[in-house]
Amino acid sequence: MKKYYLTTFFMVLVCACLVGCAGKTVQKTAPSFEPYKFNANQYASKVDNFVVIMDASFSMREKYGLKTKGEIAKDFLTAMNETLPELGYNGELITFGPGNSIKLEYGPTRYSTSGFEAALNATHKPQGNTSRPLVKAINAAAGDLKPSQGKIAVLIVSDGERVEATSVKAAEALKKQLGDRLCIYTVLIGDSPVGIKVMDQIAKTSGCGYSTTADRLASSGNVAGFVEGIFLTKRVCKPVAKPKPVAKPLDSDGDGVTDDKDQCPNTPKGATVNAMGCWSFSAMTLFAFDKAEINSEAHPVLNDAVRILKSNPKLKVEIDGHTDNTGPAGYNMTLSERRAKAVMKYLVDNGVNVGQLTVKGFGFTKPVAGNDTEEGRAQNRRVTLKPVK
Repeated sequence: MKKYYLTTFFMVLVCACLVGCAGKTVQKTAPSFEPYKFNANQYASKVDNFVVIMDASFSMREKYGLKTKGEIAKDFLTAMNETLPELGYNGELITFGPGNSIKLEYGPTRYSTSGFEAALNATHKPQGNTSRPLVKAINAAAGDLKPSQGKIAVLIVSDGERVEATSVKAAEALKKQLGDRLCIYTVLIGDSPVGIKVMDQIAKTSGCGYSTTADRLASSGNVAGFVEGIFLTKRVCKPVAKPKPVAKPLDSDGDGVTDDKDQCPNTPKGATVNAMGCWSFSAMTLFAFDKAEINSEAHPVLNDAVRILKSNPKLKVEIDGHTDNTGPAGYNMTLSERRAKAVMKYLVDNGVNVGQLTVKGFGFTKPVAGNDTEEGRAQNRRVTLKPVK
């Protein structure tokens, strides 16, 4: 019986251990960090200067999860540095730690990713016993920032434990010195209630900063949001001005010749026009050389004129005859009138009201082309119909 109870007790103990182990997952490695890469062409700097104050005192040697607080602080600042694009701001890194000491690790100088990384890697491991000279670090930053111009961000990375109460006063003095140019941000390492309180108080002194924790900034996305919110502003791209559309020239009378070239702007719809937009009939088509009798092949175009005039009984036109410069001026003047009258007779004979028509001859006084070529002379031998009021 005794042996039975011992066996049973041993089995229960083994099961309890197995259940306990199964219910607890031991994380052996920290997740890897892939920094977000900002496109520097899409952003401008929101600040002109920044100072990082990092706690390197004895309490940062304590373990918090998988790593010491000091290692977590370095990891966070490394992630921030790898995420932050180089946009021309000045940077500085100050550590505070043992023996009431502070150390300028980097800057003030034009920030570069490689320069800040080298300085961060060279910082000593947390040391000391009870000294927490955060006040001295803030005062040192105040001295370095005194000649600066433009906007300033101060970042304090610490567990906040045993930080002097006067650190809040030092932050208030820094704000008073730099005014609205300054914003203070704190990043808490760990979860100490005392640390949470003092870090929050320090951040609030600037009125525009805030307090957060390394736990909240463990992912690349959250680090990117932290960096963008403090350091960056999106560039406002001016819209490319679209070229103003070129207005097409008007053709008010719809004859196919735009108003800027139309010398006869009131041509009735459907009329046959020349390059100047005038209701015109070529003399080469209407008449034989030196004749005033209308050729039969010209009847179709004249019939179009009949149709237009009959459908517009209020329309009045002046029939103008023209010639080239071959021959005497007087003869050509008479020839141009005879041709104009021949066209008038054709129109009236086909039903156009004679009251709509007048005639005039111009001889060769109004050429539309040069008379030194046959083509030019042919264009000048013409009859035009000009609407009149």
